[in-house]
Amino acid sequence: ARLHRARGGLLAPLIGEDNRLSTSRTVASAWVLFVVFAVLVLALQLAGASGTSRRDDLIAGLDLARGAGLVTVLAVVCAVAVLVRHVVSSRVLGRRLQKVRAERPRLADLLCDDAGRASFTDLQYALLNAVAVVFSAVLLARRPGQLPDLPWALALLAAVSAATYFAGKYAEGGRPVVLSVVRAREAGDLDAPIRTGDDIEIRGAGFVPPGAGTPDRLAGMVVRIGAVHVHVPLVPVPGGFANPSDTTLTVPVPVEVEPGTVDVQVVTAAGVETNRVSVEVMD
Repeated sequence: ARLHRARGGLLAPLIGEDNRLSTSRTVASAWVLFVVFAVLVLALQLAGASGTSRRDDLIAGLDLARGAGLVTVLAVVCAVAVLVRHVVSSRVLGRRLQKVRAERPRLADLLCDDAGRASFTDLQYALLNAVAVVFSAVLLARRPGQLPDLPWALALLAAVSAATYFAGKYAEGGRPVVLSVVRAREAGDLDAPIRTGDDIEIRGAGFVPPGAGTPDRLAGMVVRIGAVHVHVPLVPVPGGFANPSDTTLTVPVPVEVEPGTVDVQVVTAAGVETNRVSVEVMD
């Protein structure tokens, strides 16, 4: 905790690269700590046992036949923690997932997505494993002389929960994409081509990554119009911003843009570039 006090102290192993509490790491750590505690209980009893038969019974309490369910669940949750980290890292580097660093880790991160909304996959994974850990603790309290004999039905439930969580992590995200660029117009405006000084409306998806809804994050969005970088103006409304949104954003065409065919591209707050769409700018 002292060596990692700048990264959460005692909770540092549970914090991901995006500065959020990781659900997969927390669940795996809970099972690891419980298994270590259970083995230490047997070890301390073995150290204080005087009779040979008592010592043999305690050693037999570590038999795989009794702790197979517990070992299986431990292996599954640890594998999920490693695989989720690999999947997230590879998808971020491949620009298929946008990650915005959080200001600080919160307990709600265990049950919510990056945008702070309750996540079904995270919630069911944390809840089912919490129930399984409590059940295992009760078994250990009733029979402290052996590893908890976790029922296979409960172990299977934990495995299904882990598979659901991993599938949800693998399926989330997607590259931001520009679908079209049109001239922004108010009601009653005449039809006209795009000229310098006009506002253009960029339509697509994934412009605002989860967790990037604050003004300081949105201020980092940039639209490339030809060789000119245009910062997206923020239009606040109650509860958020009308511009930019996840599917549309509006920017002016500066006078520095040369008339002719130019490429329009969006750079999101996560630093991910969209595809280019060509538009014709008239003089």
